[in-house]
Amino acid sequence: MPTLRIAVLLSGAGTSLENLLGEIDAGRLDAEVVCVLSSKAGAGGLDRARRRGIPARAIARREHPDVEAFNDALHAELELHAVDLVALLGFLSPFRVRGRYAGRVINVHPALIPAFCGKGFYGHHVHEAVLESGAKLTGATVHFADDEYDHGPIILQESVPVRDDDTPDTLAERVQAVERRLVPEAIRLFGEGRLVIEGRRVRIKPD
Repeated sequence: MPTLRIAVLLSGAGTSLENLLGEIDAGRLDAEVVCVLSSKAGAGGLDRARRRGIPARAIARREHPDVEAFNDALHAELELHAVDLVALLGFLSPFRVRGRYAGRVINVHPALIPAFCGKGFYGHHVHEAVLESGAKLTGATVHFADDEYDHGPIILQESVPVRDDDTPDTLAERVQAVERRLVPEAIRLFGEGRLVIEGRRVRIKPD
């Protein structure tokens, strides 16, 4: 199969992008990041991409009158790069699939969807909510994205135990370690054509 062409959408430092690029560099993933888009002009992920010569552009949410106009700009940029897969790696603004990218957008969430997800549940807000709830388990989820927050069919999940002495920082560190494994694995499965969406479920075909 041809090398998978990935667009990464992010809003922050780009540590998940760096991890993905490391997997590609190591030969564990037959993929290429062909563009990086950020919803924030000062996102560190843009600098990471530019240092590697990857086209990187800020499309700031605040510079557009509404979500649809913002997505018009995102889609126009994606059209320039013949993208196979859109990876939302810490992207804090809504991305509209609009049919064109149905089944071709993945998102990573730092909890076990459908728990601790939806609007307002992102980053440390998730881990704080987990600790406040008294939950004994949390984890990470990679799923296909649709036009609702944290809603599309789940590809991979892995649990992380919550320790009695956890803080949001210590919990985040262990959840992020899981994310760093699940995201490249989900992308590898996608690139190999092994993910089949059946309603709300994703079936993983054997090798």
